[in-house]
Amino acid sequence: MNKSLLLASLVAALALTACGKTEEAPAPAEQAPAAAAPVAEAASAAVEAADSAASAVAGAATDAASAVAGAADAAASAVQGAAEAAASAAKQ
Repeated sequence: MNKSLLLASLVAALALTACGKTEEAPAPAEQAPAAAAPVAEAASAAVEAADSAASAVAGAATDAASAVAGAADAAASAVQGAAEAAASAAKQ
C-alpha cells in the first residue's frame, strides 16, 4: 500500500508540474523594424501627394485669378462703352 500511495503521489506531482508549464510568448520587438519601413514609405508617398496637390491648387488659383482679372477688364470696357453710348444719345 505504501508503494501504491507513493506511486500515486509521484504521478500527481508529475501531472501538476506538466500542466503548470507555460510557453514563452514570442517577442514582438523583432517585427517592429520590419513594420517601420512600410510606414516610412507611406509617409514619403503622402508628403509627395500633398506637394502635388498643393501645386495643383496653386496653379488653379492662378488660373482663376487670371480669369477674374479678364472678366473685370471686359466688364469695365462694357461699362465704358455703355457710358459713351448714353452720353452720345443724350447729346442728340
